[in-house]
Amino acid sequence: MEARFNMKNTLMESLGIEILEVKENGTCIAKMPVDERTRQPFGFLHGGASVALAETVASLGAASLVDLKEKAVFGQEINANHIRSKQSGFVTGIASVIHQGRTSMVYEIQIVDEEEKLISISRCTIAVVDKR
Repeated sequence: MEARFNMKNTLMESLGIEILEVKENGTCIAKMPVDERTRQPFGFLHGGASVALAETVASLGAASLVDLKEKAVFGQEINANHIRSKQSGFVTGIASVIHQGRTSMVYEIQIVDEEEKLISISRCTIAVVDKR
């Protein structure tokens, strides 16, 4: 799936984010390692890394719903509640569209661990703009 989106030399590549699936309904699923790239100094998953994963899956989900020759999508606002800590392994971000409008979309993103325990939950507003 990464072939559809250029992940080279991006934040996603730096964090080790791997796109697993982008569905026709705009749902996007990706995983990210919890390792030296994504931990905070105390050894736990960094909240900023979780937010980066959340905005990534929301943005790619939204991008799949527009004509990228005519439109661009940008994260406009995001919030996150970090529920559970994690020190190693992987987390998976699942973005589901709540609202699909002409100029904005709203996504809910759940980040879960390998046992599907909730690590973080976010809501992200995506702006849809005309390319010039």
